[in-house]
Amino acid sequence: MSILDSMEISTSGLYAQKTRMNAISSNIANINTTRTEKGGPYQRKTVIFAAAPKAKNFLEELEAKAQKLDSGQQVKVLGTVHDERAFHFKYEPNHPDANPEGYVAYPNVNITEEMVDMLEARRSFEANVAAFNVAKAMANQALEIGKL
Repeated sequence: MSILDSMEISTSGLYAQKTRMNAISSNIANINTTRTEKGGPYQRKTVIFAAAPKAKNFLEELEAKAQKLDSGQQVKVLGTVHDERAFHFKYEPNHPDANPEGYVAYPNVNITEEMVDMLEARRSFEANVAAFNVAKAMANQALEIGKL
């Protein structure tokens, strides 16, 4: 695996964690949204990731197989899905979105869970930045060797 490959893998991780942070911030911002455009309360969003082999052309694949090199895996964002857990109900008979029994459906967002997810996404983002910076420093050192 080349230095550029490792930078590309780190970049895919950065993009994935940015997408995850966007979903988390949307969840937190809509924690009290009882009515959306589709009707009903806001539904929590989660991001689905998958490991995917780094895209290569035919020649690169042949060289990797001949040298028995690991091509590495990058992160692919498969999409954002809605959490299907039940909504939280509160008795508020004067609320405009209350059902006939006086209960209001609130989003299935748990602030504690969102904060933990946010910390995890932040740490993953920082780890990818650190890996990218190490690869960048190695590339710069390789260029410095060529100056001698």
